[in-house]
Amino acid sequence: MVRKPVEGAAEAALFSPYAAWNQLPNAVLVVDYPRQIVIYANSAAEVSLDISSKLLEGLKIHDVFGDNPELINMLDAVVGEHVNAQRQDLLLGPGPSRADHEPINAHVVVGALDQPNSVLIEWLPLDQQIRSERDARLVQQVEANKALMRNLAHEIKNPLGGIRGAAQLLEYELDNKGLHEYTQVIIKESDRLQTLVDRLLAPHRKQHIDEYLNIHEVLERVRSVVLAEFPTGLSIKRNYDISLPDLLGDKEALIQAVLNVVHNAAQALRDRIEQGDAVIELSTRVARNVTISKQRYKLALDLHVTDNGPGIPEEIRDKIFFPLVSGKEGGSGLGLTLAQTYVQQHFGFIACTSKPGYTDFQMQLPFRIKSGDA
Repeated sequence: MVRKPVEGAAEAALFSPYAAWNQLPNAVLVVDYPRQIVIYANSAAEVSLDISSKLLEGLKIHDVFGDNPELINMLDAVVGEHVNAQRQDLLLGPGPSRADHEPINAHVVVGALDQPNSVLIEWLPLDQQIRSERDARLVQQVEANKALMRNLAHEIKNPLGGIRGAAQLLEYELDNKGLHEYTQVIIKESDRLQTLVDRLLAPHRKQHIDEYLNIHEVLERVRSVVLAEFPTGLSIKRNYDISLPDLLGDKEALIQAVLNVVHNAAQALRDRIEQGDAVIELSTRVARNVTISKQRYKLALDLHVTDNGPGIPEEIRDKIFFPLVSGKEGGSGLGLTLAQTYVQQHFGFIACTSKPGYTDFQMQLPFRIKSGDA
């Protein structure tokens, strides 16, 4: 029987040695069937299962995924040559070798290989798929927002200069000094709107993402600025991985991005600051084999800003990165929008999870190499 190649990893198997599969974003196991023994695991499988390939190879499927009759049925169908490939959403429960891990909710592909009794198992965690789809929608949304903000800012900026200039001339011509109070209102409000417009346009100016920087220097700068504003009642804890490599980026833009997030957290913690038990934690780790906006990176910075505040109101939780959306009275609603823009300019993403008593802003930024350094 001639078998057609399976799309994705199985197709790669026909033309590449197993080692090439380490570049694939999806987790891949090759199983010797019917012995049901793992004979190969790629890098993504190591990360997904949190077990090294050396330990995985030689384990039985039951050791890895536990009792999973649906998966066994898929393997039987492919090995028995009833079908070339099987696809199904499965809950891959932890087996004895990973009993302390959570089950994996994934889209699973079982494919036939040329080698006798060899079957490929490939899976993509559904939460990762959902995040990829969300990231794609978010990119489109951000681009639309940026276009709207640029157009709006330019439409406001042009007449604003004329209004301010006319108010200055009017103030100069007025003999009644008491009326200067009103012209000053016009001038000051015009200046305030000008500042707002400049903030709308600022992130769209070209950034200098061409220097290697230590992310912990960025975090320490942010920490010192926020603690200067909130010297008592607030603790900003450090949870750093000091072994992280340098990041290619724009230092000032990253400082502004993180500062906007941390400052928002501090403002949300005002009640706890008064009580003296407000806590913000800055955490850094390395993330391996991550996919951001459909681009695969071997290493990325995984930065978390967490706080023990009241949480983000549910009605705006899905809109906090939209421009002009704010959860606090008097807020411009631009801080998180600008943070998102700066992070995306560094090829990263920013996301948030929140509930009463705990809010976590996660930023992932890939460790890239400057052109010419490779």
